[in-house]
Amino acid sequence: MPPARHTHSAVVSATIHRAARIDDAVLRWREKRGRRRGMHATVVPYVGYGSTTWIRVLCRVLLSRAATHPQALEQASARRIRGWRSFTSVPVVAATVTVTVNGVEHEVIADRGGLIDTVIPATLEPGWQQITLSAEGSRAVSTDVFIVGPDVRFGVISDVDDTVMVTALPRPLVAAWNTFVLDEHARIPVPGMSVFLDRMVSSHEGAPMIYLSTGAWNVAPTLNRFMSRNLYPAGALLLTDWGPTVDRWFRSGREHKVQNLDRLAAEFPQIRWLLVGDDGQHDEDLYRDFALTYPKQVAAIAIRRMSTSEAVLAGGRSRHDDAEDSESDGILRLSAPDGAGLLALLNEADLP
Repeated sequence: MPPARHTHSAVVSATIHRAARIDDAVLRWREKRGRRRGMHATVVPYVGYGSTTWIRVLCRVLLSRAATHPQALEQASARRIRGWRSFTSVPVVAATVTVTVNGVEHEVIADRGGLIDTVIPATLEPGWQQITLSAEGSRAVSTDVFIVGPDVRFGVISDVDDTVMVTALPRPLVAAWNTFVLDEHARIPVPGMSVFLDRMVSSHEGAPMIYLSTGAWNVAPTLNRFMSRNLYPAGALLLTDWGPTVDRWFRSGREHKVQNLDRLAAEFPQIRWLLVGDDGQHDEDLYRDFALTYPKQVAAIAIRRMSTSEAVLAGGRSRHDDAEDSESDGILRLSAPDGAGLLALLNEADLP
């Protein structure tokens, strides 16, 4: 089992960046104010994953007046919710969450953003399973975890922005519009990508589906509703927290992706991954580096080519010679403007 990663907020104040100390003070004030107004802790669950001996548990603890908090309605809400509402939530710092798996309870502690991202021991059968979570006596909520069997040899890791849906995220103003203002029903899926990803997962029994994005956990419910509505295969969504860290003003999206790619390689050394992304600056670099480090754990790299207008909004394209890279390391690299093109190329290549 991977080493336990229980999160804690107890960090020596002298080592915390000034921006983080200010952020912590604001969060404490907001939490006290919310509790005075009668708000209570609510667990917002996210899809997790694991093996037959451990699971990675993901959730956030937020203050809510009732179970109608916008983020608590991730599965059932049919309302139109603009992105900015997700960023008005109040996290509960260092909240204690009880995770129940097969009747066995585990207590874990949320971090300074109310986030739980931890590994706990569990004995579960391969496939989709359910666990329950509760905090401060709140009503227990259920969430799914995908258990990867020991005989599984193939999995899919996909970027989200400009791969699953068109966002042109690297441009700050466009990113702000897409994140805070745009109605979730107005977000545009990349043509054919849902069929492509579903075909890749369904054609390999027991294959895990992982969505890896630099987006904030605040938008997880919006992304999940978008992917469900557009028939993307279910899978764990790995996002990052919002705001400053203990040692810097801004979080590194690239570092977040690198850490999770390395983690998945260590957790599932037997799996060869299909890495799916776009040519908007970073994915090709990250996947190339991953392939150089873990050549036996890469089945193929599939890159969605953005249109000219999308590339301009995204700040340009990455510039790599896929054919030259493939000759040098033997990794299959393919690119096409949409999911249908990628599926056709992979079918021609007869991906095992």
